[in-house]
Amino acid sequence: MNYSKKRYITYALITIFTIAIPFIKIDGNHMLLLSFDKLQFHLLGVVFNMNELYVMPFLLMFLFIGIFAMTAILGRVWCGWACPQTIFRVIYRDLIETTILDLRRIKNKQKDIDYNKTSNQIKKYISLILWAILCVVISINFMLYFVAPEDFIIYIQDPKEHFFLYMFIISIAVFLFYDIVFMKENFCTYVCPYSRIQSVLYDDDTKQIVYDTNRGGDIYENGAKSIFDVKQWAGNQECTTCEACVRVCPTHIDIRKGLQVECINCLECSDACSTVMGKLGKPSLISWGSTNGVIKKNIKSVFSTRNIIYMACLVLCIALAGFFGSKKEHFLVNVNKTTNLYKVQEDGQVRNNYVLTIHNTSKKTYTFNIKLEDNENFKIKRFKEKKIEPSKRIKTVLLIETKKKLFLSDTKDSALKLKIIAYAKEDKEIKLTKEISFIYPRNDLIK
Repeated sequence: MNYSKKRYITYALITIFTIAIPFIKIDGNHMLLLSFDKLQFHLLGVVFNMNELYVMPFLLMFLFIGIFAMTAILGRVWCGWACPQTIFRVIYRDLIETTILDLRRIKNKQKDIDYNKTSNQIKKYISLILWAILCVVISINFMLYFVAPEDFIIYIQDPKEHFFLYMFIISIAVFLFYDIVFMKENFCTYVCPYSRIQSVLYDDDTKQIVYDTNRGGDIYENGAKSIFDVKQWAGNQECTTCEACVRVCPTHIDIRKGLQVECINCLECSDACSTVMGKLGKPSLISWGSTNGVIKKNIKSVFSTRNIIYMACLVLCIALAGFFGSKKEHFLVNVNKTTNLYKVQEDGQVRNNYVLTIHNTSKKTYTFNIKLEDNENFKIKRFKEKKIEPSKRIKTVLLIETKKKLFLSDTKDSALKLKIIAYAKEDKEIKLTKEISFIYPRNDLIK
């Protein structure tokens, strides 16, 4: 099986998986969802609220270190085998334009479509309509990573209330249409930042598309083509100069020049060369390997110092993300003081007002209550236990007062530290301690 067929199978699996992810649930929670509407992040069936996203930094570090490691070890394998831009171009160019409508030849991606033929013009409009429909489908699927499918169905039925949702879908679809139809591979060459940083991550052990000059010979010398209009060289060079590798390249480069920023590791040039050299009973002159392995015949172990460090960093990121993810709370408590810092009663009592928010992040309904760690000096004046359903939150008023003389200054108010303990009555192991400030007035304000 050649590289092209392997890539198409990979594209199909990635596409199916990408479409399916928003609909996959684990214990009632989504496999992957970043909901700005509900301020939640679902990951592998675990729900994190926005104020407990301490797992996110480690996931982001894993992402960036993973990109660097993948590029340093395997080159631009992402670009050729998994990038949405590449997959969409293959769907539009190879599937719609070439396979379905027969507008192009699969082995020649350099030749433009002849629009002087009326039949080709009609086919082109059909291809644009088909791709426009797919753009809308892709855009909707993308939005399902940010709006749960069950909510999306409800929101989409009310355009006036969810106008921005429609605008996002349309904007993404329009961008995809322009990108794939008009920008084409120019996006990879001139826009994508990844292509600009890849070269600094490469070394002689990085796997990339390599033309074997030992067998094929040097086609270019000092940047200039060293052979002209010759079907077969004199000597023992194996390259037939058939240019099959050039015609099939989607980014319009000649891989025989060596590593170029435009190359996306699609390996179509290798397949083209395999077809030609296979007729001669020889292997392809173009392969996916490192400079050391292909040119210098010095194959090194994958367990190099560089690769081991990369892998250790990735394992550490996953371990830390798993550790902090396991610390997820059953409920969240937020305590804020009101604008009125304190109130002094006629009998000398000092009262502080708070706004208490309790968010039940578990899957069970609990009755939440609170108590004070310091019951000798403080007491709760106003608070009633609250029964909260899963994923619901309540906001209520909390009043704490004291009769004790706790002032620390004759000239300014004092901020005293006080701990409150919130707990679920159904399960005393589910509890959370929060430290708050109790403002006590200066001495001359106490009667």
